[in-house]
Amino acid sequence: MKYYLYNSKANNGIKPEVGEGVELIDAVGLDYKAYFDGLNAEDEVVLVGGDGTLNYFINHMKGCEIKNNVYLLGSGTGNDFFADIGKKAGDEVLVNEYLTNLPTVKVNGIEQLFINNMGFGIDGYCCEVADQIKAKTPTKEINYSGIAIKGLLFHFKPCHATVCVDGETFEYDDVWIAPTMKGRFYGGGMMMAPAQDRCSDKLTLVIYRSKCKLKALMQFPSIFKGEHISNTDMVKIHTGNSIKVVFSRPCAAQIDGETVLNVTEYEATL
Repeated sequence: MKYYLYNSKANNGIKPEVGEGVELIDAVGLDYKAYFDGLNAEDEVVLVGGDGTLNYFINHMKGCEIKNNVYLLGSGTGNDFFADIGKKAGDEVLVNEYLTNLPTVKVNGIEQLFINNMGFGIDGYCCEVADQIKAKTPTKEINYSGIAIKGLLFHFKPCHATVCVDGETFEYDDVWIAPTMKGRFYGGGMMMAPAQDRCSDKLTLVIYRSKCKLKALMQFPSIFKGEHISNTDMVKIHTGNSIKVVFSRPCAAQIDGETVLNVTEYEATL
């Protein structure tokens, strides 16, 4: 039998539609271990949602063996995981193979797994502003590109970043973005790390920097196609198993699209 779970905290709180006669179980507050222990071996579970739903699942199943087939039915507002594996919203995909060998991030006393990325910089700022908009107008559609453009031009100030990758330290000025990537995509379709393989044993850190905000803005659209990495003056790529980023001032960060405020550093490990 197939059981359908959804995350009531994801997708702006909107309950997904999966077809007539299908019972949806709210995964928020569910004791996952007890729930899966109660399933028969042949039972299957379908997660209905996107990146936020997957992130919620992997962290609440952390340390538990997954014996049943688990699928993702893509219906979220963020589908970077689907983009990375060549699928689209509406597809139903077996995801067991992607739920192992996941990286951990430590930030502000929090330690959790992530499925796509740990972002730091203007991407975190965009999530922070989006949260503020949702709090005032929950049904309003969020224009993340518009938030990013206004941030680049007026509101967000770049930082100095100290980066440590597998014990080697680097210093960068005028950093706008410093995400660590498990997959290629983030931010709703931006190909931040085009060479990253989510099944590999390495993570990719992308440093996007520019002293000139106009140049940073002009190059920003190239991220959607992964073409930004050809601009080696602005973009620096590091790969490794242990990545630590320290900013010169507190900024918002995001973990698979979920906002973390007042962050000065994070450490991601695979």
